[in-house]
Amino acid sequence: MKTAFGAEYHLAGRIDRIRKYHIPVRVFVEGTVRTERKAQIAKVIADIGQRVQNLDIAMSDSREAANTVITLVRERDLQKTIIAFYGADRAREIRSNLDPQCLSGFRKNEAYEIQRSDVILTVDDGDFVFLDCAYEEILQSLGPINDTNAVPWTMFNDDVSMGFFDVYDQYILNILYDPRIKAGMTVQEAREVLPAIIPDVRAWVAKVNNLPQ
Repeated sequence: MKTAFGAEYHLAGRIDRIRKYHIPVRVFVEGTVRTERKAQIAKVIADIGQRVQNLDIAMSDSREAANTVITLVRERDLQKTIIAFYGADRAREIRSNLDPQCLSGFRKNEAYEIQRSDVILTVDDGDFVFLDCAYEEILQSLGPINDTNAVPWTMFNDDVSMGFFDVYDQYILNILYDPRIKAGMTVQEAREVLPAIIPDVRAWVAKVNNLPQ
């Protein structure tokens, strides 16, 4: 409820509904800096695809065929890139409200189905920081866009750094992408189906992580 509803920062539209993809997610990486980062992104996408049961996500060789575009930039170019994406006024608001090291956002239709996501990642820091940003922003671009410091076990908490796709966040994404959770659902509508979903999600997450059932 804390991550799938609400938004740390939003440009338009209601944020009190479930937002998710109902189509396959295809990811394209652009940017010529630190080309080895593209291989790391491919591993992140493969890891997410393996651990979220009902999410069809994969890399794409074509920008035109992709609905998620990850832009790799140097830290010194981050603000300039945000301005190019959102305009100078919005970029100032984003910097004032978030002071981001990396950034993600998505566009949804009237049914709250995500149509396209954009992720901006800086490449200058070490592998841990890069992977921490990559996992958080890519996962948030799939729907759970709200950061919260109320939940200490999630990477969607700015006080938490992980650098990997942890079990708690696998629960969140597997619940969100269960077919019984629909884009546009209210909090109450989601609560009503959770008792049937959670046992199935627990079993899947245990299986994919070789945890005791």
